[in-house]
Amino acid sequence: MTTAGRVAPGEAERVSRPRTALVLRHDSTIGLGNLAPTLEAHGYEIVTVDAPSTDVSGLDALAPDLVVVLGGEEGAYETDLYPYLADEIELLRTRIDAEAPIFGVCLGAQLLAKTLGARAYKGERKEVGWLTVEPTEAGADSPVRHFAGVPTVQWHGDTFDLPAGVERLAGSAQYENQAFARGDWLLAVQFHPEVDDAIHEDWLAAWGDELPEYGLTAEQLRAQRAEYGPPMQAASARLLGEYLEGLARRSESAA
Repeated sequence: MTTAGRVAPGEAERVSRPRTALVLRHDSTIGLGNLAPTLEAHGYEIVTVDAPSTDVSGLDALAPDLVVVLGGEEGAYETDLYPYLADEIELLRTRIDAEAPIFGVCLGAQLLAKTLGARAYKGERKEVGWLTVEPTEAGADSPVRHFAGVPTVQWHGDTFDLPAGVERLAGSAQYENQAFARGDWLLAVQFHPEVDDAIHEDWLAAWGDELPEYGLTAEQLRAQRAEYGPPMQAASARLLGEYLEGLARRSESAA
């Protein structure tokens, strides 16, 4: 609050210092997509780190206001093959211990589940296409509710058990654990709210040869993107925006 044109003690630093979002990326084709504009609209400066080529262990886990962990082809259980995943888990553990905000997508959700003590593992069959997720009772009172009845992109073969001490927010016909939260500071989704047109085309180019196995074609997915893409991107902006607004309220109440 300001009075008579003056800034209250401590507020000047909060006003002048931009919030930072550290993004852990595992593949150049799996970026922030349409999450980036929402982060920027909420005043976040985005710092993207390519985990496979960066010393993640050298990062200050608590310096960013928010950590976003994106997807990848790696399995959260493959830390021997991909040692940087073990470093990410340590970074996430430090933030979890401090209840510092984290948003995880796909592999990010699996890494969070593993960090919280649950099992991440290969599922029976990949979940691919524009599919719906169903919010749970808790999910209906969370940012995930914006995806009720809104098809979104799924493209994953791994899954996870629900960690202790979290709320399950959504499931799908094939995988019951599609989203979970701890408090108002940790949110994880298995589905892909970040997918924009460019990411969608990149994925078709990179992994489109898998589609016949799931009774799909690139042309079908492009047609679905044309129909479902706009409402999905709107739901994505509402989901992330509501989560970020909750973080802002949390920060204000702690000040």
